[in-house]
Amino acid sequence: MSGILTGKIALITGGASGIGRATALLFAREGAAMVIADLNEAAGESVAAEINEAGGKAIFERTDVTVPRDCDRLVRRAVSEFGPIHVLFNNAGIIRRASVPELSEEDWDRVMAVNLRSIFLLSRLVVPIMIKNGGGSVINMASGWGLAGGARAAAYCASKGAVVLMTKAMAVDHGKHNVRVNCLCPGDTDTGMLRNEAAQLGEATDRFLCDSARRPLGRLGKPEEIARAALFLASDASSFVSGAALVVDGGGLAGAG
Repeated sequence: MSGILTGKIALITGGASGIGRATALLFAREGAAMVIADLNEAAGESVAAEINEAGGKAIFERTDVTVPRDCDRLVRRAVSEFGPIHVLFNNAGIIRRASVPELSEEDWDRVMAVNLRSIFLLSRLVVPIMIKNGGGSVINMASGWGLAGGARAAAYCASKGAVVLMTKAMAVDHGKHNVRVNCLCPGDTDTGMLRNEAAQLGEATDRFLCDSARRPLGRLGKPEEIARAALFLASDASSFVSGAALVVDGGGLAGAG
């Protein structure tokens, strides 16, 4: 490892599993002190322990990222334990596979809260810290479905499309502060959330995953591949990149539109 995040403090939401876990482990290997937030306490503590046992630095804070009080506690602990935050990865997300007539108000509100409101709540706390300390990198988790629509995913597509434009607006606002703001737009990635989609749609998991792999590279993404894209955006390798929606989808959107 190159240690390109040595001396950096990184906070990641949804860090207990999937892309979040892979990113936390990678950032730690690259020298960052990690603050991991998630609702899954056992899994989150496990990720932090894995990092610490490997010689890195990590803490876990059980956090509901839709609740202002939880977000405030998370950021205060991060700063208390490690110091000013340099990298914020707003990764937490959920999906409800349903069309507009099928959606309940509760599911619509929950998707918007986890996927979008959480970015607002944490960014309004962390960006001022970055500004005070000369800059930083905010990475928001969007999706390929934030750039193109998908079947029976109205709330998810709406939330991720909003993330893309919120990212661009934040980049405009905070470029003068040396705070770079970008988002990732992954395609289908081999995670528990993807398998849960199959269950929501009542489809056989193997068939669903096979259908999801139908893209130019002919396979699903791996969490570690999305993590490497996040590392690029977190590091000085992307020092002139802000307001970007980085598509990491095996070519899935290449023929769209």
